[in-house]
Formats: sequence, C-alpha cells, structure tokens
Amino acid sequence: MIEPYSDWAILAIFVFLYSLIAGRLSRTWLSDAIIFSVFGLVFGSFGLKLIKFNVNSENLKTIAELTLSLILFTDAANANLSVLRNSLRLPWRLLAVGLPLTIGLGFIVGQFLFPQFSPVEVGILAVMLAPTDAALGKAVVTNPQVPDNIREDLNVESGLNDGICVPLLFALLTISTEPGDSNTASLLFSLFTQQIGIGALIGASFAVIGIQLRTFCLKRDWIAADWQPILAIALAIACFASAQHLGGSGFIACFVGGLTLGGMVKTEKEDLLIAAEATGDALSLITWVMFGASVVPFVINELTWSAFFYAVLSLTIIRILPVFLAVLGMGLDRWSILFVGWFGPRGLASIVFAVIVLDEKLPHSRDIGIIVACTILLSVLAHGFSATPLANWYGQWSRRQNLQP
Repeated sequence: MIEPYSDWAILAIFVFLYSLIAGRLSRTWLSDAIIFSVFGLVFGSFGLKLIKFNVNSENLKTIAELTLSLILFTDAANANLSVLRNSLRLPWRLLAVGLPLTIGLGFIVGQFLFPQFSPVEVGILAVMLAPTDAALGKAVVTNPQVPDNIREDLNVESGLNDGICVPLLFALLTISTEPGDSNTASLLFSLFTQQIGIGALIGASFAVIGIQLRTFCLKRDWIAADWQPILAIALAIACFASAQHLGGSGFIACFVGGLTLGGMVKTEKEDLLIAAEATGDALSLITWVMFGASVVPFVINELTWSAFFYAVLSLTIIRILPVFLAVLGMGLDRWSILFVGWFGPRGLASIVFAVIVLDEKLPHSRDIGIIVACTILLSVLAHGFSATPLANWYGQWSRRQNLQP
C-alpha cells in the first residue's frame, strides 16, 4: 500500500524541482526527453530502484497516445497558417514522396540485417520507425531562430505522418495474422481512406462545433474564466477518442482539429491553449520517465549489434536520403535539406506502434520491440543534444543568406 504513494511522491518532487528551472534548461542542449528518461533510468529498476511503477503495455500505450494527441492538437493550433500556405509544397513532398521512400529503404535495410524476419515483419518494422515525433521535435519547431517556413513544414510533417502510417501498420498486422487473405490491396485502401477520412472529418467538425459553442457561450458570459483553458484539453481528447472509436485515426483528428481551431480563434489563443500545452508537457514527462525506468534497461540488456546498426541507419541514411530525393527540384539549399532530414526524431508514435506490435505476439515481436526502443533511445539522445545548438546555428546562417521569409 505504501509503494505507489512513494512513486508518486518522488515523481511529484521531481516535477516541482524541474518546473523551477525549466526555463533555464530550455536554453541549454538538454532536452526534456533526455532529462526525464535519465531520471527514470536512475530512479528505476536499473538504478536506485526507488520507483516501482507497474508499467505494462496498456498503460504505457494510453499515456503515450494521450500525450501525442495533446501535443499534435496544440502544435497544430499554434501553426502560422499564412506561412504554411506559402510553403505547403515541402510537407506534401515529405509525406507523399519522402515517407514511402523512408519505408521502402527501411524495408531493404531490414531485409539485409534481419534475415530471420519474415518480409511482413520487416515491413512492420519499417513502418513503425517511419513517423517523426512532434514532441521530440518541439525544441526545433518552437525555436524562433529557425525560419518560419521550415518550422511549420516540420510541424505539419510530424503531425500527419504518424496518422498515415497507422493504416499501413494495421494492414501489415492483418496480413501477418491472416496470410491467406487475397484482398490485401483492397484492405489497405479501405483502412487508409477510413483512417484518414474519419479522422479528418471528426477533427474538423468537432473543432468547428466546439468553437461555435464557445463563442455563443462567451457572448452570454456563461463560461467561467478558470474553465476556459479546460476547453482545449477536452476538445483534443474528444477528437482523439471519438476518431479511434469510429475507426479513424485519432492523431489525424487531433492535428486537423488543432489546425481548424487555430484558424478560427484569432484572439486570446494563448490563453485558450495554455492548459492543454501544460497537460501535454506533464504527460510527456510521465511517458519519458516510464520509458527510462522500464524500457531503457530492457534495451541495455537485450541489445544486439544488428539492432544498434539499424537504429543508427534509421536516424541517418534511411531518413535523410529520402528527404533529399523528395525535395529535388524545389531549389532548397543543401544545409536546409540536411536540417530537415536530420530533424526527423522518433518518439511517442513509435512507442505506441511498438506496444501494438508487442501485443500481437508475432514470431519476432520482442526483437522488433528492441530495435524500435533502441532507435527511440538514440533519437532522444542525438536529437536532444543537437536540437538547440543546430537550430540556433541554422537560424543564424539562414539570416546571413537572406533566407528568412
């Protein structure tokens, strides 16, 4: 009866102390994910053994999904739509060309490094590590040093690619459990259109109705001031849960809902979103602490050289080469292409996908989970350490080259 309270007491004290210096730490090369994961590692079963959270696949998946949904919603709501409209070609190139190339290249490399995997399992691995993470990329997309168009493009890419990968993952899982199914193409098309269509419809309609109701009640002074910030949290979770329940992508719903809200609310947007952003940060903290306490020790104990090598390639060549190919003919300079290519971190979406695949108990689910977890860990470190200094350098360089729009 005592242990759960001690876990929450330690976590609450850590949150309080971190909150006191969060502003100062945001100006260093230490990212939130690094600090939270290291805290979980040090205080968890691998280190001092003071935290004994009962981390299972279901609660880790739930927290990661809610965290990602809130981050996608608030990031989309804060997007600069005028800048985005002027540079829309890049995110669509990254999604329509870069994402399939990333999955294809990941599949080819996986076939070579993991001959014991079936082709479907290699495809599942490639899809799990294709989406980029809005949470780990936050230090870049919120850095005013980075040109607005690059920030908005990376934000849109990370907001949509995980939702696009969901139907691909489910289709491959269905093929792996029902290998005799001859309707693979129709299944994939059905899942893709259902996930994207329902998700976008739910997100847009919920946001429009929600903001109209808010305006109606504000005019009549029905909303208490301290309840206004709760609206965005409730709307984001409603978008996610409703889309998931109806067979759509909750992540697409949250991103589209956030974009719609951001386009409709012209004033006091910061006050409306502040609680949702804070809740997303708090859930992110818990997710990464759980990751550090339970997943990182598992990776350290089970890691193989082939898994490590694939993780390194996933964060470098498998990501950067497709970006180069996707932007051919757009006139982007090589440093901008490298910057966009490098900042494709893997995080919360891949955690959710890993939990889904582990629950399916494929012949090599455990090995796939190790590879994905290793990639996420390397991404937390590599992108966490490089985000602030590289974003600052790139911002200064782009201004010198008169690239700032």
